[in-house]
Amino acid sequence: MATTNLKGNLVNLSGTEVNVGDKAPVVNVVAQDLSEVQVGGKAQVIVVVPSLDTPVCAAETRKFNEEAAKSDAEVVVVSMDLPFAMGRFCTTEGIENLKVGSDFRNKDFANAYGVLIADGPLAGVTCRAIFVTDANGVVTYKEICPEITEEPNYEGALSAIN
Repeated sequence: MATTNLKGNLVNLSGTEVNVGDKAPVVNVVAQDLSEVQVGGKAQVIVVVPSLDTPVCAAETRKFNEEAAKSDAEVVVVSMDLPFAMGRFCTTEGIENLKVGSDFRNKDFANAYGVLIADGPLAGVTCRAIFVTDANGVVTYKEICPEITEEPNYEGALSAIN
């Protein structure tokens, strides 16, 4: 079972662990307009955050929105936020270059990718992680951030896109 930290305290992750070289599971999450967004099975940058309503998640999403404008990569940010909250965030922050998807219904994405926080104060939401998949849907980059409250390794993820 994979783990991460929340303010220095170890938390366990549940679900099926996906690693570099694995075929990324294909899962649908809910878009801000309640349609479905497909995650996996194609070239994507999958950015996983606990909630867009936190300063670190907001900063990370703004950064990937900026970077998505510079490339042809499809970037999808997945969280447990309700689609309406995601829509409000995107409108307020001017997020236009990436897709957002909510895993609030069944936690299918979080379980399929092994990023569901199993215990501690954030149990039931996703950890902070990044997956990059190629055109065949194979994971070429994975980062489970060692500390949920800190931003990811942008350079590592962005270099994996190219």
